[in-house]
Amino acid sequence: MIYADASFLVSLCLSDVNSAKAVATMKRHATPITLTAIQKHELRNALRLAVWRSRQERSPVTVAEATEALARSDARIAAGEFIEHPLSLRQTMNEAERIGALHTMTLGVRGMDLLNVAAAVVIGAKIFLTFDLRQRTVAQACGLIVGP
Repeated sequence: MIYADASFLVSLCLSDVNSAKAVATMKRHATPITLTAIQKHELRNALRLAVWRSRQERSPVTVAEATEALARSDARIAAGEFIEHPLSLRQTMNEAERIGALHTMTLGVRGMDLLNVAAAVVIGAKIFLTFDLRQRTVAQACGLIVGP
């Protein structure tokens, strides 16, 4: 089972510096990404937030681009590229607390990163895809195979 954080998922749905690597990784694995409620929320919000964050950039993300990216994320679900998976919030929070107690003081892990790694552990994912260095480090510390 493959779990991907928002940094990876956004790169699949909205063109950015990591998009080519994300697409190549998906082709290499040829397996759908498991999508929990946490990932779906974080992805959708990140796509909307990209409009606000990029306002001052030379090439900002437009509302139309974000809307198209949201539609692409829904299309990936419909096509079976993202498979929605139930997630126990209680188990995930307990696992996030356990991981945080072990790693936050030494690795500087943020709360949302803990929730993503904990969710991957709770659903039994083996592979964790991220472009976020801190999340990568804690996922490896939890025994997940990390990519890309």
